[in-house]
Amino acid sequence: MDKFDKAIITALRQDARQSVSRLAQQVNLSRSAVSERIKKLEQTGIIRGYQVLLSESQKEGVSAYFEIQHKCPRCDDVAHVFLSIPEVVTCRGITGEMDLLVYVHADSMRRLHEIREYIDTHTDILRIKTHVVMSEWINNQG
Repeated sequence: MDKFDKAIITALRQDARQSVSRLAQQVNLSRSAVSERIKKLEQTGIIRGYQVLLSESQKEGVSAYFEIQHKCPRCDDVAHVFLSIPEVVTCRGITGEMDLLVYVHADSMRRLHEIREYIDTHTDILRIKTHVVMSEWINNQG
């Protein structure tokens, strides 16, 4: 990826629906060059797709982050717990006092509570801290 590809990606993150002509003006390339670059970025999997992101107030259900502390030697040893929960969106290893940050989107607060209790039943889980998402202002996640 060169500086033009990076500029195209930055512009698409700002507005993925903008025309190729507008993109070409922003990155100082021809329309055909921009089209070819986008096609190549898509084919190589660098651009995996386009999506509509709703504000939290427009979403149905409830989202939360679980901070997880476990007693396994490696985070990978406890990942199976989260793979079995369809509502888990991401599960990431983090630094600090806690070991994992798990993002969940559930249909209801009741279901979120059930998920938390299910996680808590596993003997490898030492501690769970829950953060319910109230609002979202920026989401550049692809």
